[in-house]
Amino acid sequence: MKAALGQFAVSREWQENLATSVRLMGEAKAAGADLLLLPEGILARDITDPDIVLKTAQPLDGPFMQGVLEASKGSALTTLFCIHVPNGKGRVFNIHVAVRDGAIVAAYRKLHLYDAFSALESTNVEPGTEVPPLLEIAGLKCGLMTCYDVRFPELARRLALDGADVLLLPAAWVRGLGKEAHWDVLVTARALENTCYVIATGECGPRNIGASMVVDPLGVAVARAGEAPALIYAEIDPARIVAARAALPVLANRRFAGPELAA
Repeated sequence: MKAALGQFAVSREWQENLATSVRLMGEAKAAGADLLLLPEGILARDITDPDIVLKTAQPLDGPFMQGVLEASKGSALTTLFCIHVPNGKGRVFNIHVAVRDGAIVAAYRKLHLYDAFSALESTNVEPGTEVPPLLEIAGLKCGLMTCYDVRFPELARRLALDGADVLLLPAAWVRGLGKEAHWDVLVTARALENTCYVIATGECGPRNIGASMVVDPLGVAVARAGEAPALIYAEIDPARIVAARAALPVLANRRFAGPELAA
């Protein structure tokens, strides 16, 4: 499977972000990619406005999604990203969406909201209540996660036990003392402890680090981006997963039952 990671700085205007997303979809398709992972929160961003997610949220049949779905028609490329969607009660969901050939093929409402390091995502966002689905892409099973989820090993382990070969993580990882190191360590740990690939794409605006990366099942970073907009690629090798799980059978050797979502 060929994976593309489209890292960009999200603007305040959804039309501009749609144009960037569609351009990256075209470039990934032309390069023969099977999937394109874009960042979290790509509808709109303004770090001076804490209520931007409420003001700019759109439904899944809104104009942003219609533009992405139209651009995806006639293609086997699966494109994944996160947008904020009204919940009908004055708040929003942070939804990880997957689209392919004109249709939404998977959706996941973020479970772990970023209420940490003085941030309070739960002010405007309502958390999900369901374990993310697995989505098959190019013969591999992919589990959906979102940004802060990477700090919770239970979710990655649950997806691996459900059968995930690859974990997909759109993010908007905030800069801060030691935060870049946290990102590197956590993405690598989730891959190594579950012997699966982790594909993680970061937003790279003035507040966030970018630093998109792909880590293989033995913890080797096989692709990286810096702090600037970029479109990078990585080959996801099923044989590498089989070899890692044969050499390091931590999933088979574990002594604890699989994680369950708390009520």
